[in-house]
Amino acid sequence: MKDSFYKKAKKEGYRARSIYKLFELNKKYNLIKKSDNVLDIGAAPGSWLQACCNLAKFVLGIDIQEIKTLKVSNVKTLKLDINDKDILNKIEGKFNVVISDVAPKTSGIIDIDQDKSLQLSKRAFFIAKNKLVKNGNFLCKIFQSQDVNNFINELRKYFKFVKTSKPIASRKHSKEIYIICKYFTTNK
Repeated sequence: MKDSFYKKAKKEGYRARSIYKLFELNKKYNLIKKSDNVLDIGAAPGSWLQACCNLAKFVLGIDIQEIKTLKVSNVKTLKLDINDKDILNKIEGKFNVVISDVAPKTSGIIDIDQDKSLQLSKRAFFIAKNKLVKNGNFLCKIFQSQDVNNFINELRKYFKFVKTSKPIASRKHSKEIYIICKYFTTNK
């Protein structure tokens, strides 16, 4: 479905409509600062990388799919599977912000898709809690389900601020929401 955000993204040279979701969430919650190093999980096709190259000092994008290179010096990409048991050793350094727009390949079976989304979000959080600096921020997409509240309660153990949001650029019928987590404390 080619909605207004899709058309706007193409017209403005962005790779996907999801860039406007990140712009809105960042403006509202001040997640990414100019001095930040950002890890973008599930970065393909690269619209969040396009946003972050102007918002942050450095961005590392990882995805199981190949990501078409951006012609900017502060963005690096790696083809990685976040479910790889050795993933933490393949991502060098620490980050001020970890963002995840990762989503499962949907089957059309709501319960299955929601569970896959939850598992990917939990994996993104596993990476975040091992790669974030103190007071760092985490943003992840997740499909709404009964189990989301348990996940949010887990996040609250590690962040001083946790909130959900559905950006205007999200399709109205979409079950996706974003969880905004700020001020990472420590591994508990």
